[in-house]
Amino acid sequence: MDSATKTTSATANPVRVRASELEGRGWLNTGGADLNLEKLRGKIVLLDFWTFCCINCLHVLDELRPLEEEYKDVLVTVGVHSPKFEHEADPVALAAAVERYEIHHPVLDDPELVTWQAYSARAWPTLVVVDPEGYIVAHMSGEGHAAGLATLIPELIAEHEAKGTLHRGDGPYVAPEPVVRDLRFPGKVLPLASGNFLVSDTGHHRLVETGPDLATVVRTIGSGTKGYLDGAADDAQFNEPHGLALLPAELAASVGYDVVVADSVNHRLRGVTLATGAVRTLLGNGVQRLLEAGPARVNDDGEAASETNLGTAPLEVALSSPWDVAYSTVLKTVVIAMAGTHQIFDFDPNTGAVTVVAGNGLEGLLDGPAGQAWFAQPSGLTEDTQGNIWVADSETSALRVLKFKAGGEGENGPTLSVETAIGEGLFDFGFRDGEADQARLQHPLGVAVLPDGSVAIADTYNGAVRRYDPATKTVSTLARGLAEPSDVLLDETGDVPLLIVVESNQHQLIRLPLPKNALQVDEGAVQTQRPKTDVAPGELKLSINFSAPTGQKLDDRWGDPTQLKVSSTPPELLISGGGTSVGLQRTLVLAADVPEGVLHLTARAAACDGPEDANGEIPDHAACHLYQQDWGIPVLLNADGATELALDLRGL
Repeated sequence: MDSATKTTSATANPVRVRASELEGRGWLNTGGADLNLEKLRGKIVLLDFWTFCCINCLHVLDELRPLEEEYKDVLVTVGVHSPKFEHEADPVALAAAVERYEIHHPVLDDPELVTWQAYSARAWPTLVVVDPEGYIVAHMSGEGHAAGLATLIPELIAEHEAKGTLHRGDGPYVAPEPVVRDLRFPGKVLPLASGNFLVSDTGHHRLVETGPDLATVVRTIGSGTKGYLDGAADDAQFNEPHGLALLPAELAASVGYDVVVADSVNHRLRGVTLATGAVRTLLGNGVQRLLEAGPARVNDDGEAASETNLGTAPLEVALSSPWDVAYSTVLKTVVIAMAGTHQIFDFDPNTGAVTVVAGNGLEGLLDGPAGQAWFAQPSGLTEDTQGNIWVADSETSALRVLKFKAGGEGENGPTLSVETAIGEGLFDFGFRDGEADQARLQHPLGVAVLPDGSVAIADTYNGAVRRYDPATKTVSTLARGLAEPSDVLLDETGDVPLLIVVESNQHQLIRLPLPKNALQVDEGAVQTQRPKTDVAPGELKLSINFSAPTGQKLDDRWGDPTQLKVSSTPPELLISGGGTSVGLQRTLVLAADVPEGVLHLTARAAACDGPEDANGEIPDHAACHLYQQDWGIPVLLNADGATELALDLRGL
């Protein structure tokens, strides 16, 4: 997200903590009814603290679906929506997100983080399991907990059936009325040589080719049924497709397909032959990629080790929520915004080779050599005339750029570095134009290069299209008042260049003129507001609790399978104890002259399924799981503050 590892089972834990009441602004997916824990008594309740911007939260939604179906008569999932960004506190935006992600359980709207604080949640996502008598039995952060829950839930069923405290029957979920639309939460748009446009109709799990008017449906590619299936246009299945990239004509003729599709929830790249609409799989085995699914390794520099060359067997490679794709004329490959691992990959259509181009997998904002940079859910890509790749780095509300070093050739090709044009960090956002180092975005998802070399940005949660000028390093606003624009495209087919904007929450594409005089907006720069923890200056003992699920064992085949990375904002807050090392306990030393700041923590633990072999070792074929979570803990320093900080990666 060891010496802190516990082996306590859910049913033997002697400490029984009563679950706090569920409080918020209102409920969704309940038919208008309010819920409370008393109404849920007799059910196993799984509280999922989430926010709809967060890719890890979206992964958890999908992880939980099979469990919700299997145990629908005893398990009630309650999504507690605790927003990170200002836009996410809008109840209309939340209702759209619940529809967009096809959430089939009750959702509590918790904009003031009341229930979040009552359950001591510190990260998105956080899962809390409440037993049928109303007591907390498990608290876990991050994704990847489905296997453990699949063990824990039957244990709780057996225990409470024996006690007579389990009540079977329908849960409180009430499905909303369905809505029919031509497009449903479209994601990205691609111009075609014919003058038509190809749109990822994300909410309908298909692609739509429109006429030049952006509204007339010429044809659809994909059956519209969520799933995974290659084949003819009418039969193929996608699962929330997003990014689209057109291959150069000569390359397309060679490989036999024209368009590359980022099929995000299938964790695959798909290829489409435009002449027939036929769909094939190009990359990905459908299994979500978990960084370092094995020991939590550290390289010689003390940084998290990560793979770069992933091989030339493309259908065996695991991906994680590819969100956008773009063809690089410099690399001669398809560049991939791998939102789920906070990295940039690339794929060579000729050879099938897959590499990590940038990002070491840690979530945050850090520039420098491409392999050492940090990203946070990269979601939009475009190439400029110099071959540089611009990146909408959504969770840091940032515009980043991958630059090629002039004349630089590394062992694996051109040398790349990462620079930030706009953005400050994971918890900094706003709506401010002007000098780029003071400007702010809010969760951007799309980028496009304009005729003068400036960059247009789909500033999604600000409902705007912004412009960054690399020459003057200034930011302005081209349009506002849009409903979650998820992509932007320069349209030069007419007499004057226009912008095409994918207005996702209005389920449409629109054209906008490029204004002669852009707006200058200053609605402020803000930070995500979360409760601050009082800590004392000096030594702070940090421990991350992790308990491997029943039937799993820590994977110690290559040494300690746990890892902890610690840093701070400002850096002066942390006198010692920073950096990356194995183990889930650390003693930090905090400065006395820094009044407040944020501790940035990433913990990882690797465990594998049993049974063990005759020597007590994990067999080579065992399925292994990586548990990981990033925390940003705001702290206030005072003499009476805490001297210990304990967090749960998986605590029982």
